[in-house]
Amino acid sequence: MTEPTGRRERKKAATRQKIADTALRLFLERGYDAVGIRDIAAEADVAVTTLFSHFASKEALVFERDQDFERRLIRAATDRAPGEPLIPALRRETQDLVRHCTADSSAPIWQMIDASPALREYEESMRLRHAESLATAIAADLGLPPATTACRAIARFVIDAYAVAREADDPQAAVDEIFRMIEAAWEAV
Repeated sequence: MTEPTGRRERKKAATRQKIADTALRLFLERGYDAVGIRDIAAEADVAVTTLFSHFASKEALVFERDQDFERRLIRAATDRAPGEPLIPALRRETQDLVRHCTADSSAPIWQMIDASPALREYEESMRLRHAESLATAIAADLGLPPATTACRAIARFVIDAYAVAREADDPQAAVDEIFRMIEAAWEAV
């Protein structure tokens, strides 16, 4: 995540992080459904309105790195070195994201997500949004119309690769296997 430069931006970022950390701690201690927004705000020593100025919903508190992950995927597609192929750049970023999300410290969070229909639904909508953003970035980078089917399909495959690999016995091997298929599909276009 980019470091905020001004004092006000740093304070906002610190407040946002404090709220997210407090929420996650409470969710893991008490269970997601047992913790309310007011509980989180009180524990983080902020007003409920302050909490909602940083997070749109209770589910967003669990996925607080959502925008950062989306930006990273878009940058992998658009900020690659001249002449660097698209798919290997996306593979590298996906491997990094999978490594982050399959770390031992992430296991309790994923268990909580998997146990909650609301969190699973939020994750799915988040993945669809990431796929649309990535498709738009790929199309723009290649000078294609935003709704190009090939760009949208590849973006969905990349986003779904992350989810499939996260659940695999060997996540990194799964990323490699999936990206061999993605690369073959992309070359066919």
